[in-house]
Amino acid sequence: MSAASTARRAAKATAKKPLKGHPEASEPSRLAQVRLRADEVEVLQQTMRVLHLDSTSDALREGLRLLAREAAETAASEQLHAYYGGQSAPLPDAASDPTEAELQAADESQW
Repeated sequence: MSAASTARRAAKATAKKPLKGHPEASEPSRLAQVRLRADEVEVLQQTMRVLHLDSTSDALREGLRLLAREAAETAASEQLHAYYGGQSAPLPDAASDPTEAELQAADESQW
């Protein structure tokens, strides 16, 4: 047995096992690569500091999670649009259409 295969076996034996029920528990992880420009790396590093993320992998997984959520919201919006044939969805029974003054006030409001 070579030193390399012994090292691989030792690494496998001591590898942190995923939590039960976690997606990694049932599927092997995969390696993905991304090429970033210098300005993107700077933004990534600043984001990691602010959010206290320990690794680039943690940051990219979080970004992917947010991107997937946005995609799900977009898909749901498109399904509603298709269901109502391009018209606005009806308001709940207790709600009424906003007045022009309410719409204007909403447009002028600042966060």
